Amino acid sequence: MTSNTFKTALLMTLLTVMFIAFGGLLGGRGGVVFAFGIAMVMNFFSYWYSHKIVLAMYRAKEASEAEYPVLYRIVRNLATTGNLPMPKVYIMNKPTPNAFATGRNPEHGVVAVTTGIMQLLNEDELEGVIAHELAHIHGRDILIGTIAATFAGAIMMLADWARFAAIFGGFRSDDDEGGSPIGLVVMIVVSILAPIAAM
Repeated sequence: MTSNTFKTALLMTLLTVMFIAFGGLLGGRGGVVFAFGIAMVMNFFSYWYSHKIVLAMYRAKEASEAEYPVLYRIVRNLATTGNLPMPKVYIMNKPTPNAFATGRNPEHGVVAVTTGIMQLLNEDELEGVIAHELAHIHGRDILIGTIAATFAGAIMMLADWARFAAIFGGFRSDDDEGGSPIGLVVMIVVSILAPIAAM
């Protein structure tokens, strides 16, 4: 097991435990079950579909080799040299110079570049950028980054839940009808500190 695979598994486990604990705090046994379900859905989608979500966010379109032969040649040569499967190649129609890699593992790798970076850089410079992105794919950095982003988003979601519960009288356990003043203070502290932790 690689270091990043272990980190990914650890983050997904922490996400699940955090959601279950917070669900229990907010809604007792029912909250635990609900939070566990939410954590499972988030883990599933962040692992299997995060690359599609990222590509959709950037409005990236799969590039054809006929339209971008130089880009394809660079990616193919570097992937072959690095003993990687050929990643999919995507283009973002944006003037800002940018490039990123995504995908849960090398077999599902994606390299995306903007039209702006292709106009700005010469072929050697573009090759350096693509090599950097392929190194992320090789090291499985993308998945750990995606899971970390999901984790940060989950913390923000929990902070929102805490604010909502504080406003509408959360922290009621199965045996407690009135709520707890200490619970309310904890809820307010969580709602303030969670966004800082997410950053």
